[in-house]
Amino acid sequence: MAFTSQYFTADTHFGHALMLKDRPFSTTNEMDRHLIDSWNSVVRDGDIVWHLGDFSYHDEARTKSIFSQLKGRKRLVLGNHDLDNRGDVRKSIASLAWDQEPTHYAECKQDGERVIMNHYAQRTWSASVHGSWHLYGHSHARLPAYGRSRDCGVDCPDLGFTPASFRALTASMRDAEVVA
Repeated sequence: MAFTSQYFTADTHFGHALMLKDRPFSTTNEMDRHLIDSWNSVVRDGDIVWHLGDFSYHDEARTKSIFSQLKGRKRLVLGNHDLDNRGDVRKSIASLAWDQEPTHYAECKQDGERVIMNHYAQRTWSASVHGSWHLYGHSHARLPAYGRSRDCGVDCPDLGFTPASFRALTASMRDAEVVA
């Protein structure tokens, strides 16, 4: 049996022209291609990728085309742009072959530790007083890490538009715990 890695990312916003304002791309096509290539540079076919919201702003056909180009078993924690004005999952998102049904909240274990995932940053989260970790998106790197909570979105300078492993995401936070 092959080893399965898990990765975390958020806020790809495939096709969302407003993202070009703060990203180093000239067009959404250029941005989309870079995000797809960056994703596939680390993720293998059997790996799990937790996407913590705001996956795509494209129509159903283009979103499906991008989704099919991305390696791995994809799981979605819903973000505000994944929902329509009524709060329902947008058709272009719901129609994709997610590894699990998209949800507003998820948990997993990494290296024996509990990881809480939401699209939004939380000041406290499930089991935060017992050492759990919290990963989120939405803030586009505008919020600093807080305790054991951090943004894992593609806009974070240390992530380079690429999904990251739990160890990579928490390394500097662990170093800060040792110093404190």
